[in-house]
Amino acid sequence: MLIKITLCLSLLFLELGDACAETRTETGIDPEANLPFWQISDAGMSLRLVQRLPDQTRGYFMARGFSESDAELVAMSCVFQTIFKNVSNLHQPSPLEYNLRDWQVSANGVQQQMKMREDWKREWQTRKAPLAAQLAFEWSLYPTHQVYKPGDYNWGMSIFNLRPGTRFDLTVVWHQFGESRTAIIKNMECAADIHPSSGGSRQP
Repeated sequence: MLIKITLCLSLLFLELGDACAETRTETGIDPEANLPFWQISDAGMSLRLVQRLPDQTRGYFMARGFSESDAELVAMSCVFQTIFKNVSNLHQPSPLEYNLRDWQVSANGVQQQMKMREDWKREWQTRKAPLAAQLAFEWSLYPTHQVYKPGDYNWGMSIFNLRPGTRFDLTVVWHQFGESRTAIIKNMECAADIHPSSGGSRQP
C-alpha cells in the first residue's frame, strides 16, 4: 500500500526547479524481520519503523542483565526498530535534524509523546536496575535528538508507551532544507503479544 502526500517547501534558494517535494508513506512486511513496517521517505530522508514482538524485547533485555519484571515493562510498551537516514546526498545535500520530543503519538483519541532515553533513565533509577543493564538500554534506544549530515543514518529501538495490539497515528517532525517538515503515518499497530513458534497469544 502506497499513500502519497505532497508537501510544498520554499526551496528557491537551493535552485531546485520544483518547490514541492513528495513525501511517500508505505507499509508492508520487512523481509529481514518478517514483521510489518511503516515507512516515510522523500528526496531528503527515509524513516522506517519495524514492529518488534514483545517476546523479542523480553529476551533481548533479560540477556543484558534486566530482571524479568523490568524486561516485561519494556516488552509491554510497544517497541519498534527505527532506521532513519539522510538521503539528501542523492539529490540536493542538506543536513537533517530531528527531536523526538516534537513527535506525537495519537491513540484512542489521546495524544502523547514517545517514552525516550531520558524518561527511561529515571524509571530505571527508581527501580534500581543494574548500572550495566541501564547502559545497555540507553545504547539500544534511538537517540532523542540528532543532526545527520548528508548520507548519515542511525538505528535503534523506539518505544511508544502503548499496549500490544494498539493502533495509533504517528506525527513525525524533522528539519531539512531550511524548513520544518511534518508527515503523519496513519494506522500503525503495536505488535501483538504472541509466541512466534506457536502464533498463540499471551493475552487473555
